[in-house]
Amino acid sequence: MSERTATRTRETAETSIECTLTIDGTGTAAIDTGIGFFDHMLTSFAKHGLFDLEVECDGDLEVDDHHTVEDVAIVLGEAFDEALGDRAGIVRYADRKVPLDEAVASAVVDVSGRPRFYFDGTFSQEQIGDFTSDMARHFGESLAMNAGLTLHLAVSGENAHHEVEALFKALTRSLDDATRIDERRQGTPSTKGTL
Repeated sequence: MSERTATRTRETAETSIECTLTIDGTGTAAIDTGIGFFDHMLTSFAKHGLFDLEVECDGDLEVDDHHTVEDVAIVLGEAFDEALGDRAGIVRYADRKVPLDEAVASAVVDVSGRPRFYFDGTFSQEQIGDFTSDMARHFGESLAMNAGLTLHLAVSGENAHHEVEALFKALTRSLDDATRIDERRQGTPSTKGTL
C-alpha cells in the first residue's frame, strides 16, 4: 500500500495555513493555530485517530476565531480527500460514541465523496477560552464539505469543554475506522465501482 499522505496550503487575506496529514500514522502532532483550545482539539484529533498531523496557521485572530477554525477545517478536509485518493479498499462507513464525564458525543460517517453534514445538539457555554463553542460544529461541517464526507454529529452534556472534546474524539475515531484498509476488499467500496 502506498503511503496515504498529503500536504495542503491555503493563502487568503484572512489566513495562511500549511497542513500535512498522514492517515496511517502513529498519532503525532505539531499544531500551532494561535488558539490554545483548538490546538488541544487538533492534537487530540491526531492522537486518538492515529493520524500524523502538522498544522501551522497564521489567522486574523484580532477579528475572532471563525476564519482560523473554518480554514483549518477546509485545508484538513482537502488533505484527507487527496490522501485517500480513489478510496480503494477502505472500510468506508463507521460510527463512534465517546463519553467525557457527563458529556457524550457521536459521529456517523460515510467516506463517500458526497459531502453532507448534519448536527444535533447545543453547547452549554458559548466560549472555551478563545474558542467559540459553536465553531466545533462549523469545523465538522467544513471538514465534511472538503473531505467528501457524509457526516452526522451529535452531542449532549453540561460543560462545553467536555462536549467539544468528546465531539472531536468521536469524529476522529470514526474517521480512523472508516478510512482503514480492509484487506478483504478489492477496489472501491461501492456497487457503482467508484465513489
